[in-house]
Amino acid sequence: MIWKIAGIALAMLASAVPVSAQQNAPEPDQYRNENYRAPVPATLAGARVLSTAEAESIWRAKTGVFIDVLPRAPKPQNLPAGTVWRDKPRLNIPGSVWLPDTGYGKLAAATEDYLRQGIANASGGNNDALLVIYCQADCWMSWNAAKRVLSYGYRHVAWYPEGTDGWEFAGLPLADSQPPPRASEEMPGPR
Repeated sequence: MIWKIAGIALAMLASAVPVSAQQNAPEPDQYRNENYRAPVPATLAGARVLSTAEAESIWRAKTGVFIDVLPRAPKPQNLPAGTVWRDKPRLNIPGSVWLPDTGYGKLAAATEDYLRQGIANASGGNNDALLVIYCQADCWMSWNAAKRVLSYGYRHVAWYPEGTDGWEFAGLPLADSQPPPRASEEMPGPR
């Protein structure tokens, strides 16, 4: 009976561990353009891949800038007048910069500009700053974004593939986040 209970407990624990820790996809040469929530590679050429313990160590020491790339649900078009729209809250690693929608395989020019500017602001324009890119477990968007940031000439890019799922699973804190506004969302100042 004890062995049966132990076996059930181990099966439950294994199912709670993000899938990417159980299996990995091969690393492609290009960005992933579909099926973004699927097992990710164990590697990203040119980037350091972080475990939760390593990400936590960087976070606690404040030696890196954490960049969250989880997409943000857009406000539906043509809402009836008077409809109240509330964005879904995003809980991410405290102190992170949230640059939503920047992990797709193909980016519109405005979205790529938003990513470039967001990374430049977060790094203080320092190409040697340690940038930790993440999303959720089994999310190709963080892999794509980290690969893209490497192509911009940043030399210390780390990819945290377990993202907020692994962080939360480890019992680490999460904080409500809001992304910096995009150029199209910025309100003009007083004249």
